Amino acid sequence: MRIIEKRFLRGPNLYSATPCLMAVVDSAGAEPAPGLASRLVALLPGLSPEASARLAALASPADAVEAVVMELQRLAGAPGAFSQTMEVPRKPGARRAVCGYRTEQVAGQALGVALDLVAALQRGEDFDVAAAVTELHETAEDYAIGTSTGAVVSAAERRGIPSLRITDEANLFQLGWGSRQKRLQATITGATNSIAVGIASDKQLTKALLEQAGCPVPDGATVTRLDEAQRVARRLSGPATIKPLDANQGKGVTTVCTTPEEVERAFEHARKYSRHVIVEEYLEGRDYRVLVTGDRVAAASWRRPPGVTGDGHSTVRELVEIENRNPARGEGHTNILTKIPMDALAEAILARQGYGFDSVLPSGVGVDLRGNANLSTGGTAEDVTDSLPEETRDICIRAARTIGLDVAGIDIICRDIAQPLREQNGGIIEVNAAPGIRMHQYPSRGTPRDAGAAIVEALFGQDDGRIPTVAVTGTNGKTTTSLLIAHAARLTGQRTGLTTTEGVYIDGRRIMAGDCTGYRSARAVLTSPEVDFAVLETARGGILKRGLAYDRCDVSVVLNVSSDHLGLDGVDTIEDLARVKAVVAQRASRAVVLNAEDDYCVTMAKDLRDNVEVLYFALDADNPVLLRHLESGGRGVYLEDTTLVLATGARHEALLDVREMPVSLGGCARYNIANALAATAALAASGFGNPEIAAGLRSFVSDSKHNPLRSNLFDVDGVTVIVDYAHNCAAYAALAETARAMTPGRVVGVVAAPGDRRDADLVDIGRTCAAGFDELVVYETENRGRKTGEVAALLVQGARLGRIAADRLQCELDVHQAIRAGLALCQQGDVLVFGCGSSISELSEALRPTRPELAQRIAAEAV
Repeated sequence: MRIIEKRFLRGPNLYSATPCLMAVVDSAGAEPAPGLASRLVALLPGLSPEASARLAALASPADAVEAVVMELQRLAGAPGAFSQTMEVPRKPGARRAVCGYRTEQVAGQALGVALDLVAALQRGEDFDVAAAVTELHETAEDYAIGTSTGAVVSAAERRGIPSLRITDEANLFQLGWGSRQKRLQATITGATNSIAVGIASDKQLTKALLEQAGCPVPDGATVTRLDEAQRVARRLSGPATIKPLDANQGKGVTTVCTTPEEVERAFEHARKYSRHVIVEEYLEGRDYRVLVTGDRVAAASWRRPPGVTGDGHSTVRELVEIENRNPARGEGHTNILTKIPMDALAEAILARQGYGFDSVLPSGVGVDLRGNANLSTGGTAEDVTDSLPEETRDICIRAARTIGLDVAGIDIICRDIAQPLREQNGGIIEVNAAPGIRMHQYPSRGTPRDAGAAIVEALFGQDDGRIPTVAVTGTNGKTTTSLLIAHAARLTGQRTGLTTTEGVYIDGRRIMAGDCTGYRSARAVLTSPEVDFAVLETARGGILKRGLAYDRCDVSVVLNVSSDHLGLDGVDTIEDLARVKAVVAQRASRAVVLNAEDDYCVTMAKDLRDNVEVLYFALDADNPVLLRHLESGGRGVYLEDTTLVLATGARHEALLDVREMPVSLGGCARYNIANALAATAALAASGFGNPEIAAGLRSFVSDSKHNPLRSNLFDVDGVTVIVDYAHNCAAYAALAETARAMTPGRVVGVVAAPGDRRDADLVDIGRTCAAGFDELVVYETENRGRKTGEVAALLVQGARLGRIAADRLQCELDVHQAIRAGLALCQQGDVLVFGCGSSISELSEALRPTRPELAQRIAAEAV
């Protein structure tokens, strides 16, 4: 078996609303080996009954891939939620396996393992599934999101706030989009002051500031030498706590130091983590952590040191090993609790209590294995949020504000958190700038507190972090419609982010060039902090290659669906293409704009989300779909003679005469009028007023500088030349209609098409052009794998089938020669359509040998 196509669809896609891996697996027509299904079930006994049943009916070894990938992901601890297998047309034995995933790297690795596993069993060989799963599990852990980060991200997603992991390796996330985004790493937010983080990491400076602010703190000092540590310890009224100045997670901390020998050992231990060591008053009592988010206390926990309780026959070592097998415990911060370490420090703590690792504890007798209660060293926690007195809450909030932290973990030592701190000689021993929240989310005892939600609330208030987003798709007209919407929005003062086939634009400035209608380009807009309003041209290719870059948008626009790009990426029919375009419509949360004159668009209305408004647009004011919609109280936009009308039920408002729009070419370009109708509906659905919409339509200029290769007009010695990217039947027919409306003279077409279309599609384009133009010159542009002359021959074949006279059809493979030949056929007043152009320079270079001044002017206009 071999993979002939593989794609990670990172957003909503043709198969699922969630990320999935799509792979086309070819078994080269091989039959499943005898016993293949039963061996797979034996090696993977956790397979669901449904998956086992499908395996029992294998028609091809490739049929097994999807089920195996899903089970391997589950065993690795990163299960996917969705999967399916489909046959591939015209490829017997090939299957399209679609597997949902949680972690992209695990899914990709699982696919490779699945192929190796099935291939080994096909050959009758053994396969070490356990070893493969171990490697998959390691990958899952390498790319896992930390518990605290995951709690905040999950809380944001529950509120509908979009999230984006900025790098695969780090717990760095963007929450929200555009100018309303926030950033998060663990529990440090983009609003966390870097100076405050520096203060919090300096425990002595923290103490000084807290003491100055009236917060209770233990007496003590920072030292660098042992003699200084001994001197400070003697000065204190009781036992000392010794800890590094700038370590975290309880590293290097020793409590209850009463003798010079204990002080010396503790000092040397602390020096392993910091050159500066704090010697301070030991506060007697329990260890509490209070979480402050914004201006409130979100949670409080009593942290207990890691320990075990004897059963009368097991050693301490055995009891720890038993406890560490608890599924809730993991390495580091990967799980709810952390495994208890059996190291030198644990051994020393045990020795103080009169035991060692090999001691058998009497039944019911408990021992501690750490002097502190940090969860990162195996401790547990009990929720005490409701026990905090108001005075203690105020002290904790004041402490966080004094340090300057928006999210802070306040460490308190006292006998009873329910009593005021000063009455029991309690105090704050530390302020943490990146507090872990596992103890609050998943306490060992008490009420779980949604600390992640509290952090999200502090970041966003009641906002969902989203900017208004409009997605535009369709076969033709996407770029012009997107530009119209973005232009009108920008005129109102909104900083717009825009993706088109020409590039990515932020507030009118192009930041990326090229065809930018896919996942990466949309992400560039949604991650830009300079964007208040996003307009995303979304092409077929982008949807199929990576899925959508957004979980949902406010408004979707589907302009039309016609034959183009068929036979590519598994899209073989117009119905298939319509399903791809419908992915965009189905992600709208507010409104969908649909072409009432396109049956494929109209059909999409029945599969939308609940409570999503439909707005129809139509060039024909009497279109029955539009009329029924308006009669039922819906909104729509239509053309009445030369007037653009926005209607809501019985209320019909004239916006402007379409001849006032430069993009309409004096009212001749009906396809651009249709684009303007769609843009009007999208802007209305987005909340813009009629005067704002009309101002945008009147002032948008679709020339070679602002909208290149979209019906750009040039005068060449009295001949009007229309330069357009038209490359399919619908586009050429619309251009021919427009050209015919612009002149009583002749219409000449200089036409081509990309070579990656099917033969029949190229023939149809030739036939369409023959019907639309009086004279036809065929040339070649991007052959995309075909031999020179092959595409042109198919276009010529189609033109002849369209019964064009032989003397009205020419073939010039070179684009410059073709343009010159077309112009030679024209007289003053005629219109020449140059289709499938790749740049304006093709026209200027064609003119340069005979009209250098004109060529220079056209080239300058395009800059």
